[in-house]
Order: sequence, then structure tokens, then C-alpha cells
Amino acid sequence: MKKNSTLEAGDLIHAVGLITRRVRSESGTQDLALSEAAALKRLEIDGPMTTADLARAEGMKPQSMGAVVASLEEDGFVERQPHPTDGRQMLLRLTTKGAALRRSRNAAKSNWLTQAISRLDKDEQATLLQAAEILKRMAEQ
Repeated sequence: MKKNSTLEAGDLIHAVGLITRRVRSESGTQDLALSEAAALKRLEIDGPMTTADLARAEGMKPQSMGAVVASLEEDGFVERQPHPTDGRQMLLRLTTKGAALRRSRNAAKSNWLTQAISRLDKDEQATLLQAAEILKRMAEQ
């Protein structure tokens, strides 16, 4: 019996959710909230920015991002530095400790995923690669 498209969409959502949670769980021992991990990634990729700019980039309210930043700052993952052109503002930047955390979390996730893929047969690996390309295209539309 063929499933209808609603069930197929639900199955896909469920599968993507499962793999996402599993990859996150493999990221190491340092517990970070999703918003904290996203803020660290944004600062690593985009460089120093104000709390307001970080909140805008992550689609959060500045007050909520302020709490995220406070936690990251307390743990030594980010630090404030004076804005080069506006003395009223402070920029947030990733510390060496924050960058090391990002590297170790990314390596742990990548290692787990590489091992999981290696346990698939060649046809499944090829199918997964094709599915990844399709999912990427769907997300970019």
C-alpha cells in the first residue's frame, strides 16, 4: 500500500529530526543550548559583532541573545572588545577557548557521521549522497 504524501513528509521530518538529535548528542561532553551553539558558530563564521547584530542574524530578540551571550561569556567562550568606530558599542568575539570548543564539537559530530556512513553498503552510501544533494536544494529554494 502506497503512503500518501502527508505521511511521507512526516516520515522525512521524523528521520531528519532523529539524525539531527543524534549528531548533536555526539558533539562531546560540553553541554550547550542550541542558541549558544548557533551564536558561537555565527561569531566563528561572521566574526565579531554586537549583541544586537548577533540577535538579528539568529532571528532572536536582543534581550534573549543577551542572556545567551552572558552565559557564553561566563564560560569564557566569548569576550567583549571595543567597537573600532563606535565607542558606545562593544563587539563580541569568539575566544580561543570558544574556537577550540567549536572545533572539538565539529570533529566529534563528523567522526560519528563518517563512521555511521561507513557502515552502510555502497548503494546506500550513493543514495544518501543523492538525498543530501536533494535536501540541500530543497532548503535553498
